[in-house]
Amino acid sequence: MMKAAITGVHGYVPDYVLTNAELERMVDTNDEWITSRTGIKERHILKGEGMGSSHMGAEAVRGLLAKTNTAPEEIDLLICATVTPDYVFPATANLICDMVGIRNVGSFDIQAACSGFLYALTVGTQFIESGKYKKVIVVGADKMSAITDYTDRTTCVLFGDGAGAVLLEAAEPGLGILDSIIRSDGVGQYHLFQKAGGSRYPPSHETVEKRWHYVYQDGPSVFKFAVKNMADVSAEIMQRNHLDGGDVAWLVPHQANKRIIDATANRMGIGSDKVMLNIHKYGNTTAATIPLCLFDYESRLKKGDNLVLAAFGGGFTWAAVYVKWAY
Repeated sequence: MMKAAITGVHGYVPDYVLTNAELERMVDTNDEWITSRTGIKERHILKGEGMGSSHMGAEAVRGLLAKTNTAPEEIDLLICATVTPDYVFPATANLICDMVGIRNVGSFDIQAACSGFLYALTVGTQFIESGKYKKVIVVGADKMSAITDYTDRTTCVLFGDGAGAVLLEAAEPGLGILDSIIRSDGVGQYHLFQKAGGSRYPPSHETVEKRWHYVYQDGPSVFKFAVKNMADVSAEIMQRNHLDGGDVAWLVPHQANKRIIDATANRMGIGSDKVMLNIHKYGNTTAATIPLCLFDYESRLKKGDNLVLAAFGGGFTWAAVYVKWAY
């Protein structure tokens, strides 16, 4: 069967950098506490009236089209993973297409929290494997600063804004996206969520006053579930593809917490030198973390490298993808 391959990647983060030192002036926290518990030193924040996730996603897509020498009219489909859409509707994917000049194609959003990019990558892969489409773009874009409570010291240190995009095309034999696992369990719905803004609790004076439009996280519960499930799904995809730690060139983990990343790497039997890490620069950019890792490490990737992409997100959702790098 035809396989899909990532044939290009590009990332974008806003210019403004929010450092741990600045957060120390905003809430009762300090650099040592943040760094030791999360691994985060700074995060990028999108500033400007009327600026949303689509603006970052469009920047990532423009860069992707330019570096792969791809014209907008060559794209058959664009999927955007995001938990911070510009609007309830239309889809952020629609807006990105409009901004970059991609017309008359399918485009839609996928919402699977921090696992969203891997969910979207898995969906986009099917369109290439079936032969229906030749070029598919998958975007992960989140403006987490829009739903972060900067009076809550437990969550405001975690999140940043950013976007990343990949181009999917048919792979050479033996290369490309070779396997994927996506999972979820609604037991996690109250451990990490945004309570208001949807149909259950529409915006009102009460929801605003109660600060229900910001991210809520039960840190210990999320940490426990994330360590187990992200490690388990990574080990599972290795086992069913007959890989051991020595076979894996890179673990590409969701960048939520360095301790979770370390636990996943340990379970997989790989050393820290094989783990993509940029959480110190960007924090948790939700759906953007994995494509931003691929973008940052692109120059170090070699054709044929075995990559395991792994994520865990609110809901709960978790996923792993096995990629044999195509260029």
